[in-house]
Amino acid sequence: MRPIVIAAGGTGGHFFPAEALASELAQRGRRICLMTDARSAGLSSKTFEGRERFLISGAGLFGRGITRGARAAASLAYGTLQARGILARLDAAAVIGFGGYPSVAPILGACLLRHRPSLLLHDQNAVLGRANRLLSRFADRLALTHANTLHVPKGVRTVVTGNPVRAAIASLAGSPYHRLEYDIHLLVLGGSQGARVFSDVVPSALQKLSAGLRTRLRVSQQCRPEDLERVRAAYAACGIAAELAAFFPDVAGLLDRAHLVIARAGASTVSELAVIGRPALLVPLPGAIDDDQTANARALTDADAGWMMPQSTFTPAALAERLEQLFANPDLLANAATRAAAIGSAGAAATLADLVEACARPERMAQGGMP
Repeated sequence: MRPIVIAAGGTGGHFFPAEALASELAQRGRRICLMTDARSAGLSSKTFEGRERFLISGAGLFGRGITRGARAAASLAYGTLQARGILARLDAAAVIGFGGYPSVAPILGACLLRHRPSLLLHDQNAVLGRANRLLSRFADRLALTHANTLHVPKGVRTVVTGNPVRAAIASLAGSPYHRLEYDIHLLVLGGSQGARVFSDVVPSALQKLSAGLRTRLRVSQQCRPEDLERVRAAYAACGIAAELAAFFPDVAGLLDRAHLVIARAGASTVSELAVIGRPALLVPLPGAIDDDQTANARALTDADAGWMMPQSTFTPAALAERLEQLFANPDLLANAATRAAAIGSAGAAATLADLVEACARPERMAQGGMP
């Protein structure tokens, strides 16, 4: 069977959708291969366990100095030749890249083949990533999470599929929001690397809440390993019940019982909040090249499914004031949960798999009949 090659790596935002697609295609009996980088979660992913996996050289080109940029370009060129050789041996039916530099060499390598496979890209963010902007001119289809994604080059053929989420998250689509009555379950997530600002601000903000609210709080917070002890001490000092970890293995379960989520606005986080239908207070990562997290957050805030606080205004006093308002209005939280669920896309993995399979059929390619 001619394989479908998934090119993905780097952070969870790029890799979780790749895992979701791989699971869907595997269930359909497809042969799946992974091309990834040396720091990828794919090396320990159970989804790709026992499947063909190939490490490809490469590095990001954007935001580097001349010397580092030259080294990155050389690494990318070598990775492109690596990918070309592997793809030639595999005789792949399709290659789909999920953005970021780990997808660049496989797509460029495929373009160098005399009989190239179908080429697809998927972008998770509301702003098209730099790698996908570069590669989109070579792709047969660009699959988007958001219909109004910014910076899509003219002439690129796009399909809106939504953003595939992990199976544990998708299984909770349509689960009821547990209306806030007494206990308040607050979930704080900082993305794949954690977020120091949440360790700095959230405990101090919660200390400022009324004694009645502090008694009701049940906090689950992701912290960087080096911040765990000081955050734990801060919560203990003010009597707030808190579960802290650098990594939560059951994010789906925590999201399911959360009354409110405080998080970064990474693409996977925003998609998962919408699929499960949970209100969120989002703090976009500042300093990103294209400010993609602010655009991601607007996907929820424009639908009245959450609230956004720029990190420059994310202070203990401001956060405490906002939380007092939200916890005093259970109807507001419940309505935001309903609106979040209305824009969720639990079937994105199946939709994207349909597109990949349609593009991978040789007869469709020959007849120019891809969707």
